[in-house]
Amino acid sequence: ITRMRFQWDWLCLGILIINSVTAEIENEETLDADVEVEDFDKQSQEPNVGRDKSSLEVVYQTPKPTGDVYFTETFDGGLSGWVLSKTKKEDTDDNIAKYDGKWEVEELKENTVPGDRGLVLKSVAKHHAISAMLTKAFIFDNKPLIVQYEVNFQEGIDCGGAYIKLLSSSDDLNLEYFFDKTPYTIMFGPDKCGEDYKLHFIFRHKNPKTGEYDEKHAKRPDVDLKKFYLDKKTHLYTLVLKPDDTFEMLIDQSVVSRGSLLEDMVPPVNPPKEIEDPSEKKPEDWDERPKIPDPNAVKPDDWDEDEPSKIEDPDAVKPEGWLDDEPQYVPDPNAKKPKDWDEEMDGEWEAPQIPNPKCETAPGCGHWVRPTKNNPKYKGKWKAPMIDNPNYQGIWSPRKIPNPDYFEDLHPFEMTTVSAIGLELWSMTSDIYFDNFIICSEKEVADRWAADGWGLKKLVASTNEPGMFSQLVTAAEDHPWLWVLYILTLALPVGLGVLFCWPAKKMDEDTDFKKTDISKPITKGELKQEREELDDNEIELEEEKENEDTVED
Repeated sequence: ITRMRFQWDWLCLGILIINSVTAEIENEETLDADVEVEDFDKQSQEPNVGRDKSSLEVVYQTPKPTGDVYFTETFDGGLSGWVLSKTKKEDTDDNIAKYDGKWEVEELKENTVPGDRGLVLKSVAKHHAISAMLTKAFIFDNKPLIVQYEVNFQEGIDCGGAYIKLLSSSDDLNLEYFFDKTPYTIMFGPDKCGEDYKLHFIFRHKNPKTGEYDEKHAKRPDVDLKKFYLDKKTHLYTLVLKPDDTFEMLIDQSVVSRGSLLEDMVPPVNPPKEIEDPSEKKPEDWDERPKIPDPNAVKPDDWDEDEPSKIEDPDAVKPEGWLDDEPQYVPDPNAKKPKDWDEEMDGEWEAPQIPNPKCETAPGCGHWVRPTKNNPKYKGKWKAPMIDNPNYQGIWSPRKIPNPDYFEDLHPFEMTTVSAIGLELWSMTSDIYFDNFIICSEKEVADRWAADGWGLKKLVASTNEPGMFSQLVTAAEDHPWLWVLYILTLALPVGLGVLFCWPAKKMDEDTDFKKTDISKPITKGELKQEREELDDNEIELEEEKENEDTVED
C-alpha cells in the first residue's frame, strides 16, 4: 500500500510539473549566426513594453560580402547607385501610367534593428520603378546563379508584388527608362492578389531558330505560402540556378520548390517533335459512337407508355375521427379590427386566419384525399436497348506531322547575360520593405550574408514573440472554437489528478483505521478465551476425521 501511495504521489507531482512547464513554454527559434548581443538592464525593464521593443539589445553592423559577388545592397547608405524611372507604363491610362510611386529608405516598423535600414515602397495604387547596375555582369556559363533578398509586408498585402527583375544586358539599356517592357532575363519573388499567393520564377528563353523570346514559368510550389504574406515578418527569398539546368526556390533557407529547366517549366523550353496536322479534318462519315440503339429491337405489345408513374392507393382507408366538415384554418376569434381601419380605403376587414384548434387532436380536417403509390404497371417511354456499334472507328484525331518549329535546347541555363537589377511594381498596400540584396555564385557567401542581415532580424523578432499563452489567446480570438479545445485540454490533467490523488487519501484513512485496530492491546482474559476456542476447534476437526474413516470402512 505504501508503494502504491508513493507511485500515486509521483504521478500527481508529474502532472503538476507538466502543467507548469506547458504554461511557460515560449515559441523559441534558434539561429546559427554570429551576432553580438548585450543583455538588457533587467532593473530598467517596465511591465508594459511594446512588442516592437526587444528584450535584448543588438549591435548591428552593415553586412559585408565574404567572397566574390556580382551585386550587394544593404540600403544603409541610402539610395546611392539606384535610378528612379522617369518614363510611363504603356497601354495604361495617362493619369496612372507614370512611375511616380514613392520610395524611402527606413528602418522596420516592428522588430526594429537600430541602424539597419531597407528600401520601402510607400505609395498605394501607384506604379513604382527603380533599378541599379550590377557591380559586374553575370554570364551564364559554368557557375551557379544565386539571387537572394529580404521582404517584409509590414501592413500585410492585399494585391501587389515584391518580385525583382534581372535585366538583360544590351547596349541601349538606360535605367531612367526602365519600365514593364524593358527586356529581362529572370523575374523572381512573391506576388499576391486576392487569395492567389504566388512565388514567381520566370525566365525569358531565346528561340534559337527565330531569335524571339518566350516566358517560361516554373510550376507552382506545393507548399502553402499564405503565412509568408500575412505574418508581418521579414522573410528571406532565394533563387538558385545551376549549370546542370536545375533550380531551387527557398524561403527562409528552406526549399519550397525545385525542378528542372527542361522538364518543370510551362510552357516547356523545347517544343514537341511532332504536331497534329492543322490541315486535316475529320471525315463526315467517321463514326465515334461506341454504342448505338439496337435497330432490330421492337417495343413489346404490352408496353403502355401512357400509364402514370403514380396512382391512388385503392387500399387506403380514411383515418377514424377525420373531420371532413372542419376547415384547416379559421378566423382568429380574438382578433379585433384596428381603430384606424377605413373600409372605403382598405376594404372589408377580415380577421387573420389561424390553425383550427379542433384539428390539433384529430388525424386531419377538410376533404380527405386518397394517398398515391407507385404504379406497378408504369414502364415509361420505351427505348431500344444499346448494343456495340459495329461501325465504331474510335475517337478521331488528326495525323501527326514533323513540327516545322521544332528545336532542341539541351542547356537552357545558358541564358542572356544579366547586367542590372530592377523593381517594377504596383501595389494596393504600402510599406513593403526590401533589404539585403545579393547576387553571387557560392552558397557559403549567400548564407554568411543572410546570417549577418536576415539572421539578426529573425533573432530580434523571435525575442519579441509573445509567450505561448498570448499566442493561444490570439488564436482563439480569430477562431473562437479553440476555447472549447483549451478547456478540454486543461480539464484532462485536472481530472487525472483527482482520479489518482483522491483515492490515495481515502486508502490512507482506511489503512490508518486498520492499523488502529491491530495495535489495540489484548487482556489476559481475552487471550485465554481465544486459546480455549482454538482447542475446541481442533477437537471438532479430529472427531470429523474419525467419523469419515469409520464411514470408509
